[in-house]
Amino acid sequence: MKIMHEQIDLPGRTKIRVKLQEKAHFTYPWHFHSAYELLYVLDGSGTSFVADNIEEFQSDDLVLLGTNLPHFWKSDESYYDPDNQKKITYVVIQFSNDFFKEAISEYPEFFRIKELLERSGRGVRFSKAFAEKARRKIFKVVKTSGFERMLRALELLSYLAETEEYKLLAGELYRVENHDFTSDRLAKVMNYLNSNYLDKIELGKVAAVANLNPSAFCRFFKEKSGKSLVEFINDMRINYACMLMIEGKMTVTQVCYESGFNNQSNFNRIFKKYTGFTPTLYSQKFHKNSDLKPKEEVPEV
Repeated sequence: MKIMHEQIDLPGRTKIRVKLQEKAHFTYPWHFHSAYELLYVLDGSGTSFVADNIEEFQSDDLVLLGTNLPHFWKSDESYYDPDNQKKITYVVIQFSNDFFKEAISEYPEFFRIKELLERSGRGVRFSKAFAEKARRKIFKVVKTSGFERMLRALELLSYLAETEEYKLLAGELYRVENHDFTSDRLAKVMNYLNSNYLDKIELGKVAAVANLNPSAFCRFFKEKSGKSLVEFINDMRINYACMLMIEGKMTVTQVCYESGFNNQSNFNRIFKKYTGFTPTLYSQKFHKNSDLKPKEEVPEV
């Protein structure tokens, strides 16, 4: 399925766009845009798709999405029933990608917000309990305008930045800079892995790139990346497999071999371990109803 690039129209050169919506169901398909987006579902349920992540959502679902991160929300099947009386109610707050850019990058007072925005590159889902606590601050942004809205938005971002009640959604490779990949030795290893992860990779060859013996390399790589070499390669391969299945041009068997696996049962097992779904179910859940056309000219989510 094709991914759409949504052009965010920020009225009057403002840095923030806010929408409070009530609809029969979510309508906009798989897309990305250059703005940061905070989506708060007040009432509704369904499935969220963020990069390679698929999860169910319920009311009081609060997610922060980074710039250019592909996503879409699909309502439960019951919302598409012609006789359905239920509605999806949600708030969308979109921030320009240069929102207080210099201050956030340079000033220590904005350091936690900077970290939050970096995390959002993989998508951040906050706990239901925290979302309920954040609701009041979200509606202060909704109900204000102009300079006061700007202040309320900063206050909200600061509040989101302080909590530890969250989880990241997309696989780690969507934001590899979260790890310490700054050393020349590790940069050489990463370059090698990025060029060869779809092929058979031998520990001895990778260790030689780092000029270490295999056992020393394993310790070094785990310390720097937080994962074993096998786990890291599998992560890269599964992320690639997810993208291939989202494109929908290959069978599961073809995706298996194209993404570097040489055994389909092994591929199925590892894929389910990383995503929580079998490859077939992952593909089905993504493509089912994901080609819905928007009912309005201006997309909201």
